[in-house]
Amino acid sequence: MIIALTGVTGNMGREVLKEVFKIEEVEKIKVLVLPDDKRFKKIRKNYDDKIEVIYGNIANKNICKMLVDGTSYVVNMAAVIPPHSDKEPEKAVECNEIGVNSLTEAIEEIQENQPKLIHISTVALYGNRNSKHPWARVGDPLLVSPFDIYSATKLRGEFRVLESDIENFVVLRQTAMLHNNMLLDNLSDGLMFHTCFNAPLEWVTAHDSGVLIANILKRDIKGEIDDFWKKCYNIGGGVVNCVTGYDTLNDGFKLIGGSAKDFFNPNYNSLRNFHGVWFYDGDVLENMFHYQSQSTKDFWNELGENHSYFKLAKFIEKDFIKMFAIDRLLNDANSPTHWIVNNDEARITAYFGSKENFDKIPKDWDNFPLLVENRAENGEKIDFLALKDKNNAKLVDLMYNQEKEITIEDLKNVARAHGGLLLSKAFNSMYDKLEWANSDGETFTARAYTVLKAGHWFNRTYQENVWDFDRLSKLDKLYSQLWYDSHDENENNLYYFDENFIPKVDKL
Repeated sequence: MIIALTGVTGNMGREVLKEVFKIEEVEKIKVLVLPDDKRFKKIRKNYDDKIEVIYGNIANKNICKMLVDGTSYVVNMAAVIPPHSDKEPEKAVECNEIGVNSLTEAIEEIQENQPKLIHISTVALYGNRNSKHPWARVGDPLLVSPFDIYSATKLRGEFRVLESDIENFVVLRQTAMLHNNMLLDNLSDGLMFHTCFNAPLEWVTAHDSGVLIANILKRDIKGEIDDFWKKCYNIGGGVVNCVTGYDTLNDGFKLIGGSAKDFFNPNYNSLRNFHGVWFYDGDVLENMFHYQSQSTKDFWNELGENHSYFKLAKFIEKDFIKMFAIDRLLNDANSPTHWIVNNDEARITAYFGSKENFDKIPKDWDNFPLLVENRAENGEKIDFLALKDKNNAKLVDLMYNQEKEITIEDLKNVARAHGGLLLSKAFNSMYDKLEWANSDGETFTARAYTVLKAGHWFNRTYQENVWDFDRLSKLDKLYSQLWYDSHDENENNLYYFDENFIPKVDKL
């Protein structure tokens, strides 16, 4: 049996390669690697001639055809992620969107013994969440955050897979991932300041994600999971790994004997426009494949034990570390402070609502509404532990009953809730290609599963780098439930990239 893998030099990819290599039935692993990727040399030395390397770009369909030829499974983990996607957005388009299309087409063209595709998507599709709707599930509306080119391209790539003619595919939306290089990776760019302190974040380790993919392959090889395919799932780390943005920073700084409050000011980080949720249905994959073994606590403890420089940092003055490790990044072009200083209206509007909102952020932690200290974003008291209890979860109304068989009336109701229409007159299967019209009267084709069960609904973001949710949410009952959690109903902004990927905002 031959398995094809993309993205093997990434944090998840390295772990998947390690675990797939152990599967006895796998005789060969074909991996797609960019010709100039120096990381692969270090990885390859750990494996024997079981590896077949194909050098090339996933955006090249001929390269993809070479990769998938003769394979039984294809696992697509290739992605350009933040901060690289922020710095080189054209590469995000090339890999996350064009590359997925090329790979999907290459598989579709195989008529006999077509490989099964495991496509790794992302939690980023759910967009910004806060204490009003911290829990999400597959099927929730997908409101990708303005100017997040990573999310937009992953949205378009996922839609292509869900609408593909591949006989057996699955989409797995990966949550935030803990990996050995994450602290150092985040000390070279202003990306960490995008993390809202009160954002719900569910973590999974790269190791556990690798185990999940291997366990899927093992069970499918045995013919045990035929009903697993042609669906979408959330890869979570479990309730024990549901924290906030502040918790994550705080746990990291505990390794050097400090806290987030020692190194961050309350106005360093964005107020909105992030992406993170707790997965209400995160136990679905766990119950099927039993892959969750590591907690955030386990991860941070292991990281501290394996890297001596964290222990040494405990003896360095906190103010010194703050100045040279954190504050210097405030000047980075990807930092909100840089946007404020340079009056970047588009980003200031997207991430804060206005310059006035930024100026109102308390300057000291005693007055900042930290969710983990039972203070909500609006200043009211809130029971954080109760919020984290899934039994209390406030979920989005999806406008149909998920517990019963879907009817054509359900499809019509969901379309109307979006401000649109179901144009098709007949409905036989969740995988029928149906015709719909959105609130602007634009027609599009999508399966019932893609719309109802995976949460997709056509808007301009599916074709261009435009985020029009201020206007659309006034027409869309599904969007409005989430968008107005962090946006005012009076906001009328159109966010978009120009041809040079420069952020722009227009008042409508």
